[in-house]
Amino acid sequence: MHMKALGHSGLKVSALGVGCMNFGAVCDAPAARAIVDAALEAGINFFDVADIYGGPQGRAEALLGQALGPRRAEVIVATKFGAQLGRRGAAAEGGGSRAYVMQAVERSLADLGTDYIDLYQHHFPDAGTPLEETMRALEDLVAQGKVRHVGCSNYSGAQLRESAIVARALGARGFVSAQNRYSLLHRDIERDLVPIAQGQQVGILPYFPLESGLLTGKYRPGEPPAAGTRFSRWGGGATFLSPARWQAVARLQDYAQAQGRSLLDLAIAWLAAQPFVSSVIAGVSDAAQLRANVAAVAWEPASEELARIGELAQVEAAPA
Repeated sequence: MHMKALGHSGLKVSALGVGCMNFGAVCDAPAARAIVDAALEAGINFFDVADIYGGPQGRAEALLGQALGPRRAEVIVATKFGAQLGRRGAAAEGGGSRAYVMQAVERSLADLGTDYIDLYQHHFPDAGTPLEETMRALEDLVAQGKVRHVGCSNYSGAQLRESAIVARALGARGFVSAQNRYSLLHRDIERDLVPIAQGQQVGILPYFPLESGLLTGKYRPGEPPAAGTRFSRWGGGATFLSPARWQAVARLQDYAQAQGRSLLDLAIAWLAAQPFVSSVIAGVSDAAQLRANVAAVAWEPASEELARIGELAQVEAAPA
């Protein structure tokens, strides 16, 4: 498994990370353990979770901690705080406040069964709390040894720039990573976030790299999603679908077939090849899916192939 720098943290993370959103919501304890076992066997050392993952009770952190057990010290664990439970894509009220951060980290440490978190990420910007308060609280957690490094998620380029200004003023370390939605079909961050991140040596951690399965070929236009897929659980894939996206998927599928590859191979290998990407965060629901992702990230397309894949994936008026 290829290792890449996690921004300016000094840590090396596997080019493929395991997204643990399904732990507790789709995967029970044995399934989570099987996924973790398969990941470690494949050389993956990066696991990403959040305090709200795992269904109504937020069980994902606990299941990850249990699955790792005594192997916890061998891996890099990332978790997040500041999202509203039960509302996908929403910031918690006061989720960046000092009081919230200090309470959230203690819950995550307990649920994960660990005394430190390698990467602690602010899940969503908190418009109601001064960024200085959030950054100061996070710096204190680093000083206390409860957190090794801090990152952000769903920040814009302007917000990431502001975080660096605040960190310098405080004498704090600042964010080492930015986790945002990024895939072949959703590339907005290339214009906004990525240039700022590169200037600050902040590593990008893409989530939804497969657009919730759209880039695996499991869905077909006009056909209902199969039971158990994300599209079926989320009431369809409206936010991920459009005629232009279906056309791009068809072009990529044809190219993949001509190259003797899968659509999934293209989606993951292309992301992993981007120099600003530290690790591709891919969620799985079983060990077989994880092994397919491992095979995909092992492929290193030539520069001409990367350029062609990027051209074929261009989508006009992509959904926000």
